[in-house]
Amino acid sequence: MFKPRAFKIILLLVALMFVAAYAKHRFIDRKLQPESNLKDKEMDEISGIAASSINPDLFYVHNDSGDTSRFFAIDKKGNLKSTIYFKGDYPRRGARDCEDIAVGPGPAKGKSYVYLGDIGDNYTRWKAVTIYRFAEIPAWASAGKTEATTTALKYRYPDGAKDAEAMAIDPLERLLYIVTKRGDSVNVYTGPLNIKAADTTTLTFRGKLFFEGSKPFKWITAADISKDGQQVLIKSYEKVYYWRRRGNEPLWQTLQRPARELTYKQERQGEAIGFTQDGKGYYTTSEGVFAPIYYYHSPN
Repeated sequence: MFKPRAFKIILLLVALMFVAAYAKHRFIDRKLQPESNLKDKEMDEISGIAASSINPDLFYVHNDSGDTSRFFAIDKKGNLKSTIYFKGDYPRRGARDCEDIAVGPGPAKGKSYVYLGDIGDNYTRWKAVTIYRFAEIPAWASAGKTEATTTALKYRYPDGAKDAEAMAIDPLERLLYIVTKRGDSVNVYTGPLNIKAADTTTLTFRGKLFFEGSKPFKWITAADISKDGQQVLIKSYEKVYYWRRRGNEPLWQTLQRPARELTYKQERQGEAIGFTQDGKGYYTTSEGVFAPIYYYHSPN
């Protein structure tokens, strides 16, 4: 038989277990519930998300390979506001394999631009990749179906074709960043934004990044830089990594410091991450019809 003192201790331990389980559900699991979900079945293979700079609570998303040359404008609840079509450079669908999207500065001072990265290359066979640039317009918050004029920017890697799904724009140095997908370590490249559409510009190799984990779960699928240029996110299929810039250092130097690993609800084929307009939080979403949208607070 249990002694009264031992019985009280057991009851206390059981009570503490229930309190801990409730706390986990209330304060941890609840935070990892979807904010909402994508509301239109046309958005079935989302591979990138980026916040508008001119329309509050508007975000741009896009499908990857197999879609036509288009991207979507949604609100933070996943409602489709606009489908923006454009003329791509390639036969049939117009684009090959768009894998990430970003918003940043461009050729006109004071204007904001959307950059759509046609950078996927599963078989590493393309001599150059294309970044489509569009001037942001307020009407995309409610345009329905519309067409946009684009400028196709061409880049090549200095060391041969690469497969990549992560692209971001540094607004301070006005640089394009591409992080490759596969390998035990991945490569970081940068390229200028102020290039002529008729040229093919060679990217600059900036270093390698190593992430713990097993393939393919550690493969890099998305990236974003906050609009003030101070925060960086890179995600794999199972983890999210975060850096904060120090002063005006180049971001490729920032990335050489150890990353902070953030809380992340692993998604099925999660390939999209993007800061909010104010940088106080970020969203993730994934492939699949009516995929969930998750919101997280940025680190302090």
